[in-house]
Amino acid sequence: MPLDLMDALRTLPPVLVTACAALGLLVGSFLNVVIHRLPKMMEREWADQCAELKGDAAPKHATYNLIVPRSACPQCGHRISAIENVPVLSWLALRGKCRGCGTRISVRYPLVEALTGALSAYMAWHFGYGAALVGALIFTWAAVALTFIDLDTTLLPDDITLPLIWIGLLFNLTGTFTPLSSAVLGAVAGYMALWLVYWGFKLLTGKEGMGFGDFKLLAAIGAFVGWKVLPFVILASSVVGAIVGVLLIVFARHGRSVPIPFGPYLAAAGIAGLLWGAPITDAWLRNNL
Repeated sequence: MPLDLMDALRTLPPVLVTACAALGLLVGSFLNVVIHRLPKMMEREWADQCAELKGDAAPKHATYNLIVPRSACPQCGHRISAIENVPVLSWLALRGKCRGCGTRISVRYPLVEALTGALSAYMAWHFGYGAALVGALIFTWAAVALTFIDLDTTLLPDDITLPLIWIGLLFNLTGTFTPLSSAVLGAVAGYMALWLVYWGFKLLTGKEGMGFGDFKLLAAIGAFVGWKVLPFVILASSVVGAIVGVLLIVFARHGRSVPIPFGPYLAAAGIAGLLWGAPITDAWLRNNL
């Protein structure tokens, strides 16, 4: 990267914010691929494992990963060209329809791109140039992917949550967001908090109240923000989750036995915790201790 551009990113906040917004739009386009393909890749892996346990030959699959095959319309097979894959603008130019057959393209694709771009820009404005911004962007992008995967499948893939734990700990080796000791305790406490809730609920009701992916996501959040901010994250996610759950049951006739993904609320609370959790927690402690 040219030195003058590096200086501009370091010294001119509008340039940094604009660059991160553009980067976020591009990453958001890739996250749409992750959200769509990663669960399918997991299903194939599970099928292969089941076949192996049964002693059968693994099913033969065409290559399918986050890169191959190229994105195409599921209806007509039209390959998406580069000009048709410009974040947000291509969807608007195509009026939300496939160029090949006119099938509607879900509005969620540009929404994911716009959301990722907006959050990336805000992270740049909030943290400024430095390691904290890099860590915040990685966490935010992972949170967006996990949110929509959980909404679609009620899954929080280990391929995202487990690396996120280690990434949070690595960034906090130098205290980027919180001291390393707090980050380690945050990862442990995050996992154990929901693990205890899970087993307490199961012992009382005989049912599973949440998935193991929620434990790992809260552990990742704890690794980034530290143990002191975890109560804020848990309280915020629980309150919002409870309100949304009640609204879904009352107004959308969502069956009480139908699971409601908790990952989106954890992810949103994790982002809030990364941005404002420490000052809110410190203020509460000063006023109450």
